[in-house]
Amino acid sequence: MVKKFHEELDKLKKDVQKMGHLSIGMLCTAVEALKDLNLEKADWVDSKKKSLAKRNIQIEEEALRLIALYQPMAKDMRTIACCLKMITDLNRIGRYGKDIAKVVKEIYPGPHIKKIIHIPQMNEIVCRMVNDALTAFKTGDLSLIKNFSERDDDVDNLRYSIFRECLTYMMEDQKKITICIHYILVARYLERCGDHACDIAEQIHYMVTGKRIELK
Repeated sequence: MVKKFHEELDKLKKDVQKMGHLSIGMLCTAVEALKDLNLEKADWVDSKKKSLAKRNIQIEEEALRLIALYQPMAKDMRTIACCLKMITDLNRIGRYGKDIAKVVKEIYPGPHIKKIIHIPQMNEIVCRMVNDALTAFKTGDLSLIKNFSERDDDVDNLRYSIFRECLTYMMEDQKKITICIHYILVARYLERCGDHACDIAEQIHYMVTGKRIELK
């Protein structure tokens, strides 16, 4: 019985990792679509929203089944709780990717302003945070998330930088107001994804150590 439970728990963790890779794939592809104004990539992101929602429901149901059937304790219970909370954050990250893909269609065919400012740099930090969190979840290596507070600060600073720069463009030329508002929204979406990455890291730390931390 114990062996079977741990086999099923391992499968649950792998399913969460698969959902995580789908989620971050949606976000990164959406920003690539925005950078290149690529409608094909934007359509791919939009096509994955049902798959993301399906995975979210399936993992939740499986986690609740494991709790009801095996009544796990200690770290095993923390692992399942971590899975349940992670899928909420991962779902939101993927949906922000969908929202960015929608922006691509609204501003197509462009042109962009100054290579979309610092959005690609902001996205690179966020995607690395999510990927590091997923690796920490898989391996239990907490060194991967130890500097998340500093990285989150970098994301926040870039968001404010984008806002200030967009404000300048809008004051100089009213024709740039619409596209700059979209840039500001995308920056906000990425900032929230950074927050979700921190939430995930906090849950992973609790799963591994039994101690709670606050990263932002």
